[in-house]
Amino acid sequence: MKKLIILLLFIPLIQPIMAQDTPVLSKVSDLEQKIDALVKQYQDLDLFAGVVLVSERGTPFYHKAFGYADRENKRKNTIDTKFDIGSMNKAFTKVVVLQLVKEGKLSFDDPLGKYLDGFDADIARKVTVGQLLDHTSGFGDYHDPTYFDRSYEEKDMHQLLPLFRKLPLMFEPGTEQAYSNAGYVLLGLIIEKATGKDYFEVVRERAVDKLGLKNTYLTEKYRTPERAIGYTRTMRGELEANDYFQDPPKPDGGFYSTTLDMLRFFRAYHYGEELWDEATRSLDPMFTFLQEHKDSGGAIPHAGGFSGANTVHYEILRDQVSIDVFANRDELVAEDVGTGILAIIRGKEPEKPAQPAHLLIYRSYRDKGIDYVRDHFEELSTNWHPADPKDMILNMIGYNLMYSDDPAEVDQAIEVLTLNTELFPEVANVWDSLGEAWLRKGDKTKALRYYKKALAIRPDLPSALEAVKGLED
Repeated sequence: MKKLIILLLFIPLIQPIMAQDTPVLSKVSDLEQKIDALVKQYQDLDLFAGVVLVSERGTPFYHKAFGYADRENKRKNTIDTKFDIGSMNKAFTKVVVLQLVKEGKLSFDDPLGKYLDGFDADIARKVTVGQLLDHTSGFGDYHDPTYFDRSYEEKDMHQLLPLFRKLPLMFEPGTEQAYSNAGYVLLGLIIEKATGKDYFEVVRERAVDKLGLKNTYLTEKYRTPERAIGYTRTMRGELEANDYFQDPPKPDGGFYSTTLDMLRFFRAYHYGEELWDEATRSLDPMFTFLQEHKDSGGAIPHAGGFSGANTVHYEILRDQVSIDVFANRDELVAEDVGTGILAIIRGKEPEKPAQPAHLLIYRSYRDKGIDYVRDHFEELSTNWHPADPKDMILNMIGYNLMYSDDPAEVDQAIEVLTLNTELFPEVANVWDSLGEAWLRKGDKTKALRYYKKALAIRPDLPSALEAVKGLED
């Protein structure tokens, strides 16, 4: 799943443009035609379907929909189509946390154990609310293969707490930074403890209803009207609906919304007084940093996505220019289109669209062999989300081959997954997947060897533990 992402990154402006009080978009020659041409390049490669909104000081300058929300039923995207915004909704969680800190109901220094029990004593004492908020707690992601084996009910935020209690920290709390989906789910649970209310009820009261976001849904996707169905491209190039992906909304991702609603939200997030006053906003050091550097014209991206969904909101604080691109296609397409629009606004030529990494790598393997992939892996994998580990690429290809209808492709899966262990030997899951491939091949001895290799790296890996138990019984 994708993960990332609110990325509060600061992208420096390549060259100076206009002063803050001067209209920006109206000064860009042929802006509409240039955005149309950019989007057409992605559509010509069948990479993009979605909605693009470009606005200045909250007023839309460009707002168009492209492609299908539902390909099977030929239902087109409209500017009112609701998209899964993925990790964008971490911003809602952050808003509530800062509000509660301002009200004295939470403190950044509060330890995890003050609100949630069952954690190792050191973790409960050392991890703080502030560290969970800024991704320095040591908790990482939880979207490993065992997560996707869970039922829909078992993916509920409360059902994940026992899993999180067993997660080892990636580093000593406060010493490093690593993007953390688990951390934001924990924040949602802490919000419930601090308020005595359901997390989703709190978000509705404090953000959604307060801003009048009539087209923002915090419920499961099948209860969301006029939603875009996500489409993911397989390694063989076919588009498949991602409705097989069943995941309830949580504090780290999964809300549905429209471009206009999210424009309204992020304007309140960055400039307004409806969600919080400037004093509350400035409690977060990131906002202070952004204000100190806003005159450079940098663009702040808030993004989210996974297979079949990608959304991004870019905000140029100096000029109050906003770019929203929502897509019911794979990452990184919305972010790539948004970056292209930024280039156009800055008077630069946008980069040409590129095929997704997993598609390029599979085609290279099919046409040129495993040695070519080994020698050119880095350049072939450039169009891959920076927040996602690259071992996922070959793992995805390996599983597609392993469970295809052609038995001969099991050998190809073993070849691909073996390369994955060469490139990422420190990742337990790559050994676990290789063990599964050998088991499917019928070689239990080799399967057991690689499952044990996985457990040597991660002793608590459930899939490997279960496999070893079954093979040794």
